[in-house]
Amino acid sequence: MSIDLLELARNLISFFVILLFSLCFHEFAHAFVAKLRGDNTAEMMGRLTLSPFPHMDMVGTVALPLMIVVLNTMGYNMPFFGWAKPVPVNPRNLKSPRADMFWIALAGPMSNVLLALVGTAVLVFAAMSLVTTPYFPAARTLLQQFILTNLFLAIFNALPLHPLDGGKILARFLPASWNSTLEQYEQVTGMLLLALIIMGALKYLAIPVFGAFNLLMQIAQSLL
Repeated sequence: MSIDLLELARNLISFFVILLFSLCFHEFAHAFVAKLRGDNTAEMMGRLTLSPFPHMDMVGTVALPLMIVVLNTMGYNMPFFGWAKPVPVNPRNLKSPRADMFWIALAGPMSNVLLALVGTAVLVFAAMSLVTTPYFPAARTLLQQFILTNLFLAIFNALPLHPLDGGKILARFLPASWNSTLEQYEQVTGMLLLALIIMGALKYLAIPVFGAFNLLMQIAQSLL
């Protein structure tokens, strides 16, 4: 099966590069809030940075997303997803571990919500200043993909399951013994999540993602 190199280049920019930046910003947010709450473990390990290299997981950040981009460019229809290395946090350095871990975990999804909002603001600015130029359609497509990617990362990571951020957010409201049991099985839960993704479960996650996306587009339109 042949591959369109121009289409591949477009997909690498609109999917892989956006995902890479969004994942790195997500992990940076975890590290930043961990430092604010008293733990500088991530900073000492070089994770308090927007550089992608310290955050990269060779499978989840590089190999898998690139493979999906190539296969989808060739005509396949695989769900696009990936992950970065989790930021290390030492609860012993936190003044109130349960409360602090809640905020550290919440920082990840909220960072992607922030990026989606920033992307919407940039889209409004682009519509005001570039709408009559030939560059606007490409800019609009790229920004919309940026917004969608970050909404997906925010909502996916907020699912109340370990090892996702949502599991750690939920832990703030569960008895410690319950949460300890859930954490013991997070590898099993992670494998089940991966299996569900491969089987196409992301189409259900698309419902709230596109709902939030359409809301942002309506807000953007109202500002023009």
